[in-house]
Amino acid sequence: MEFENLLRLVECVSNSGLDSFYYEQNGTKIRLKKSRGTALKGAPAAIAAEPEQLPKSSASIASSVKGMPVKSPLVGVFYAAPSEDAEPFVSVGSRVKKGQTLGIVEAMKLMNEIESDCDGVVTEICVQNGDTVEYGQPLFVVSAE
Repeated sequence: MEFENLLRLVECVSNSGLDSFYYEQNGTKIRLKKSRGTALKGAPAAIAAEPEQLPKSSASIASSVKGMPVKSPLVGVFYAAPSEDAEPFVSVGSRVKKGQTLGIVEAMKLMNEIESDCDGVVTEICVQNGDTVEYGQPLFVVSAE
């Protein structure tokens, strides 16, 4: 993909409500994510230098909050609730027990429950309902009690 096309792509994503974008062709991989209404500042320079090295906003969020990150065990789509009309499994401030379901990652039409690794309090939810998540990406931060 030519640099001019990349710039247009970044501009389109910046002006849209898109929360995630992944592109791969001929060994070039591009991953863009626009979270909480902010554009990636300096993204064209980052893309020109190293497409795979784009900032991962959720990883930086998890590292700035004290607690244990609960990471995605697979690539898929994150769901905060068991169904569209149901309440989310947890919210920030929720007390959780080890093994308690925090969310779901759907992969290949299978629903995989994401469980807390410890007793504690949810201090951060790093992704939004419907986001595409990567293997090892922080989903939650749980502060151990």
